[in-house]
Amino acid sequence: MITTERLNNGVRIISENMPYVRSLSIGIFVHAGSRDELPKENGLTHFIEHMLFKGTQTRSARQIAEEFDRIGGMSNAYTSKEYTSYHAKVLDHHAEQAAEILADMFFNSLMREEDILKERQVVLEEISMSEDMPDDDVHEQLWKVMYPGHSVGASILGTEETLQSFTREKILDFMERHYTPDRVVISVAGNIQPALIRRIRQLFGGFSRKAIGQPVQMPEFTPGKSIRTRDTEQGHICLGYPGIAIDDQKIYAMAVLNNIAGGTMSSRLFQEIREEHGLAYSVYSYHQAYQDHGTFAVYGGTSNSQLPEMRDRLLDVMDTMVKTGVTASEVSDSKEQLKGSFLLGTEGSGTRMDQNGRNELLLGEHLTDEEVIRRIDSVSDQQVSSLLALLSRQPAVSVIRSE
Repeated sequence: MITTERLNNGVRIISENMPYVRSLSIGIFVHAGSRDELPKENGLTHFIEHMLFKGTQTRSARQIAEEFDRIGGMSNAYTSKEYTSYHAKVLDHHAEQAAEILADMFFNSLMREEDILKERQVVLEEISMSEDMPDDDVHEQLWKVMYPGHSVGASILGTEETLQSFTREKILDFMERHYTPDRVVISVAGNIQPALIRRIRQLFGGFSRKAIGQPVQMPEFTPGKSIRTRDTEQGHICLGYPGIAIDDQKIYAMAVLNNIAGGTMSSRLFQEIREEHGLAYSVYSYHQAYQDHGTFAVYGGTSNSQLPEMRDRLLDVMDTMVKTGVTASEVSDSKEQLKGSFLLGTEGSGTRMDQNGRNELLLGEHLTDEEVIRRIDSVSDQQVSSLLALLSRQPAVSVIRSE
């Protein structure tokens, strides 16, 4: 059972007790992501995520790492387009200590200039590493051509130019505008003791910062094209189509459609591209849903000499599906696979914590496992077929290949 509590300052505590496990996962979710950045701030949300691990008034960066290691815990963080998460997983009897460390990082990070200089180089290396992996970079370039000039299309990591401009003052200014109590969710899942919730109330109940309205502009999909050349053994291609928002009533139908297209080993893309023609080891599709829009993407990687054939066959699979539709058996099989993957994928406290935090931030609602299964079961052939119109649009294309 998921319990929701809103403190007087607007901070929300989401807890799901799992008394049959020995672990406890806790996360601080902030409704601030890379799409909230101004062009000159590109990469700042992700940079702040890094800086919160660099030391507080009472703990150095080393001490933060050592304290989590000492209690056998794991800590990490990630930044997305729409939110940031700082989280830890520990044994249940160390839960309060984990909450205290995360709260110390959240409220008392020093943001020293010397740490900013060092971490800037770390992120620059992270950018270089990403660019050295063309199977990752091809997706990054796809987003840029789908949403040119919009923060959704910009890299979460930022650029060398923007990173060089980040200062302590800019970091604190961004946090003042976006790290406000009404935008913070504390998500806890695992073997929860009442003392932990009381401690979280103590740690976050005094958080005070004026909420500032942060309107975001919905991006407009553009069927752009990007071709990049580099020294690479394989060629990589991504196709991008419009999708649907995370709160759309057809979101489960979209998950079913994605499974049919390229989400499983029995999907059309996998069977046609890999099994029938042996063109690729990796070929798949995915749907990325945001609060006001979504994107359906297709990826394939093959030898540079076979890249033109790969492109043609990817387009042919998608066009054929749009023209001939999906079958009742495909819809039925996809629904069964979705139910299995959902239930098997949400058994751990870490997954539950993350899912509940995201749902509270982006949807403001929580479904039981049974409700999710009912919604998957309720998907009709007609609902899935109605989404094919989105895939009839001219796609955006991103290609990385050798010269």
